[in-house]
Amino acid sequence: MLTYNFENIDSPLYEHIYKCIKSDIVNGIIKRGEKLPSKRAFAKNNGISSITVENAYNQLISEGYIYSLPRKGYYVSNNLIIRAYNRPSENQNINIEYGNIDNDDRENIYNKNLLYKNNLSNNSMPASGFPFSVWAKLMRETLSGNRENLMKPSPTGGIFELREAISEHLRSFRGMSVHPSQIIIGAGTEYLYGLLIQLLGRDKTYCIENPVYKKIPMIYEKNKVVYKYANMDEKGIIPEEIRNTEANIVHISTAHHFPTGITMPASRRYEIISWANEKEGRYIIEDDYDSEFRYSGKPIPPLFAIDDSEKSIYINTFSKSLASTMRISYMVLPRHLIDEFYRELSFYSCTVSNFEQYTLAKFIERGYFDKHISRRRIHYSKKRQEVLSRIYDNPIAKKCEIIENDSGLHFLIKLYTKMGDRELIEKLNKKGISISALSEYYSKEKIKNKEKEEDMHIFLVNYSNIDIKNLDEVLNIIYQIIDFDSI
Repeated sequence: MLTYNFENIDSPLYEHIYKCIKSDIVNGIIKRGEKLPSKRAFAKNNGISSITVENAYNQLISEGYIYSLPRKGYYVSNNLIIRAYNRPSENQNINIEYGNIDNDDRENIYNKNLLYKNNLSNNSMPASGFPFSVWAKLMRETLSGNRENLMKPSPTGGIFELREAISEHLRSFRGMSVHPSQIIIGAGTEYLYGLLIQLLGRDKTYCIENPVYKKIPMIYEKNKVVYKYANMDEKGIIPEEIRNTEANIVHISTAHHFPTGITMPASRRYEIISWANEKEGRYIIEDDYDSEFRYSGKPIPPLFAIDDSEKSIYINTFSKSLASTMRISYMVLPRHLIDEFYRELSFYSCTVSNFEQYTLAKFIERGYFDKHISRRRIHYSKKRQEVLSRIYDNPIAKKCEIIENDSGLHFLIKLYTKMGDRELIEKLNKKGISISALSEYYSKEKIKNKEKEEDMHIFLVNYSNIDIKNLDEVLNIIYQIIDFDSI
């Protein structure tokens, strides 16, 4: 007979019973096909009402854990996938539902948790940097004072208030004269890339940088379009390399190229614009994702601001400036593409909820966004210096070279080692440290120099989410591995 403790519960009694029985089923204490006590017998044994038991049983039936047979009673479902849980030891501080996995798999899951904690290339934004109190205040204001508009379908390009706020921000921060109608809001740059492929054409050839952010070629490949790589030099993508691809559209990052961190100088930007003007139907997709975090010199205007021929399409996101999980991005189209966009793609709904759009519009309009960027720029500048100081004060300083490139929220570190990049990464993984190699971002078929493919020894360090408390220990481990390698 099932017997449970009903003292000091903080939920309705039927819900507590439901949770207890469900837990016993999931953990295999109550077996598949096993008959449960009748409602009356269960109630009498536990000193509760049969109505309470009936409510608990009904909830279990609705979720498929049990079923009933007329005049026969209640049974545990036979088609459940029951997980046999192994309780971790007390010194394993893990909160994961393992299921039916062996010890090696459990070790891999545990290592992944550690890798995330000591991930030197993790580009997510820390929770401590998000303005929760201001955002909550503006969200409450939006919910209470804008109810009618919240329930209206958003226009394809996004609500006007947010596009107007972004337009003013671009004017003051990036020197761009943009009408709100030119701005299209979407849930992440990946979604916007997909829209652009449909707008510009799947029959076009697209050119991307080499090295490149890994998702970009994957997006083009899944959209079944032809894409080719163009190599880079110290100024960014090489115009002659673009010409060699015979591409119609080039997809570049000019402010802080990922992963190299190169900022394209004005002279090279004008060369790219000249390439676009050589033939009809050529366009430049400029991803300006990390432009807010520049620590030296004046920001260089984006291509959109200096391109009188209207060949440039500008893309940016709030994922870097506010939160990685805030999937709000936008693109700015040249005027002559706006009509075509709405003629061909206006059947799409805006993929960002009105709740977030109105809240973000207020956040920008009232100056909170500018203040937030200023605070985060100061914070990241200090953190960058602290991370660099820890490296220079560590024995590893004799075994490495820092390559900064004014790279926004990351920099590159070259390690003096004979090991290949993959071998070093695997050894660090075993020590609970994750790091990405620059060589991972190169197109393998485009690399002419074998050294670039396997033995660049250059790695990405994204300091925005680094745990400073663990950094010295992590640096010591890296030093020990590469120092041993040099013996």
